[in-house]
Parts: sequence; structure tokens; C-alpha cells
Amino acid sequence: MDAAIQAEDLTKRFGARTVVDRVCFAVQPGEIFGFLGPNGAGKTTTIGMLLGLVRPDAGRALLFGHDVQREPATALREVGALVEAPAFYPYLSGRDNLRVLARADGLSNQRVEAVLAQVELTARAGDRFRVYSQGMRQRLGIAAALLREPRLVILDEPTNGLDPAGQQSIRELVKSLAHAGRAIFLSSHILPEVEQLCDRVAILVNGRITAQGAVAELLQRGRGVLVRVSGDQHRAVELLRALEGVAGVREENGALLVDAPAERAAEINALLTAAGLAVAEIRAYEQRLEDLFFDLTR
Repeated sequence: MDAAIQAEDLTKRFGARTVVDRVCFAVQPGEIFGFLGPNGAGKTTTIGMLLGLVRPDAGRALLFGHDVQREPATALREVGALVEAPAFYPYLSGRDNLRVLARADGLSNQRVEAVLAQVELTARAGDRFRVYSQGMRQRLGIAAALLREPRLVILDEPTNGLDPAGQQSIRELVKSLAHAGRAIFLSSHILPEVEQLCDRVAILVNGRITAQGAVAELLQRGRGVLVRVSGDQHRAVELLRALEGVAGVREENGALLVDAPAERAAEINALLTAAGLAVAEIRAYEQRLEDLFFDLTR
């Protein structure tokens, strides 16, 4: 089975500046793939190349095995996207806005009602778009992306500007779409959200992917022992770095993060105590996606 997305050395330059540099990744049917990066990293340009809105200078994007540049109609036929803020006619109701889009695609009003129900907007579908809250506008945008029953859904910041209840509601919707077998490509800056939702992620920094893989595997690399000492912290760092089997020690928020198995906490405690350093806290430490992101983008 072809991957929903296969990005092969995607590259884009604007003048002398390379904004996307040989980006490679794949997204499989039924998985939620997170695409992360700071502002200006090249995320929006990459999405533009996936959707055929931006022509790459090198490389190619395949959607279900079809080249987006060579076969745009075929490649995009089973793709739905919500990119940036959804734009609708403000004087039309949510339902009528979707009916305009459905009619252009030869879809029935029944399909409109189905997607309104899917995003839980049926009760407010008769209200004009201009009175919709930000959360309702995002839901309507996702409903529009689902009209053609796509096998791939590309969502750019779908919970942007929503309150916690709205964010949770969109997260549950995204999960349900993946459970139905759709591939979800999710660009978001809300890192706890990505950690909860995504099966795999890619982190883009200065146009290049600096980390990619299953969320659990990426976070496992950051497991270790957290230590807080009273006294000479510099001396503690020297002792720990010299300990056999310790891959590294870094200081963060007044604590020492020791890259070593959590089972060695007792040994570490004994070493520091024997050196006359009082250990105020020692425990297993597990890196969050947010920590990894800031380490890579710092």
C-alpha cells in the first residue's frame, strides 16, 4: 500500500535563502503524524508543496503514490486540508457555506449534514458564519476538509485560538478520524497536544528535519536521573561525568539531568554523599516532547 504522504528531498529556495532543505518523511494510512518547528522553520512552505500550492526547486511530494506536481488532480483527489484560518462567506450560515462547496464538487446536501454531525456543529449550522466563535469556525473548516471523504487530512494549527474545552474537542475529533483509517498530518505549536495525539513526529529547524520518529522512541532517549544537590554543584557535575556508564550531565532549572538508567539512582546518591554533597532530591526523569523540542531548537 502506498504511503499517504511520501516527501522525497523536498527543497525550496527564495532567492539566496533555502527555506526547506532536503526534507524527507512518510505518513502512513491510519496514523497521526506531527510536524513541528519554530516560526520560520519552513512548515508552511512544506505544507504548500504537499498541496501543490508551492513548486519545489528539488525533490518531490507523492500523495498515495501520485506526484503532486505531475498529477495534481489525481494526487489531491483524496486529500482534505485546513490551512491557516478557514475562509467562508460571513453572511451565509455554516450549512450554506458547506453547500456551496459541496455543489462545486458535485456532492449532496446529505453529505453536508453528515460532516456537520461529524464535527458536532449540527445545532448551530443555521447560524451565520460571522457570529461563529473561533472554535466553531475551526470545526466548520474541518467539516469542509472532510466533505469529499478524504483518506488524508492535512491540518495546520487546528486548535489555534481555542479554549481548553475546544482544544480537547478537536483532539477527540482528530483521533476519531485516524481510527477510521485516515492519515492525519498535523502541524501544531502546542507540544503537549502533539505528544498526546501523534504516533510519529518530525521536528523542522531552519528548513531541515533534526529529529524524526515514534514519539515514545524519541522521548525514551531523554530518560535518566534527576538530581538536586545542596552545595558545590560544579563538583557534582564533575563526579557524575566521570562515572562509568553516564552518557552526559546537563544543568536545567537548578537540577542535574544525568543520562543514565534510572536503576542507577542509588549508586549516584551514594557517590555524591561520599563526596560530602547533600542530595536534596533524586528520582527517575523522563523527557517531555517540549523538552526535546527546546533542546533541538535552542
